[in-house]
Amino acid sequence: MSRFWTPQVIRAIGQILAVSYPLLALSAGARSIYQLFFKPGVTDYFPPALSAVAAAIYLVATVAFVTRKPWAWWVSVGALSFEMTGVLVVGTLSLVMPEVIGRTVWHDFGIDYGFLPLLQPLLGLVWLFWPENRKLFFGPRPTSSQPSR
Repeated sequence: MSRFWTPQVIRAIGQILAVSYPLLALSAGARSIYQLFFKPGVTDYFPPALSAVAAAIYLVATVAFVTRKPWAWWVSVGALSFEMTGVLVVGTLSLVMPEVIGRTVWHDFGIDYGFLPLLQPLLGLVWLFWPENRKLFFGPRPTSSQPSR
């Protein structure tokens, strides 16, 4: 398995995330805005509101990914952890109680979006914790000027 996680694979994951997060933010945001404000006959506002939360998380993750500061790394990890938790909880509840959850970005683990909401935070966390990528946010580790004992 360690042969799979090569720098080329990690770089490809970063390129996928650079496209998928803004695209999902736009897609989920447009969907929720339409359903909340323009779609006639909407009686249950929970699903589109939940999709709006997902869109906001995607937007936060997008901005944090491109901001190469230590605080942005922590924001990214928090956003992706929240996203992963949301996808797992909402995905599970949508299978058990579909009438309560309705059709959100995260229902059925993101089936309407090709399961990207389920895969995206996992790939994002792998990318964030990759040592070379951590250096992008935190800089190189300082070397000790004292000799080892």
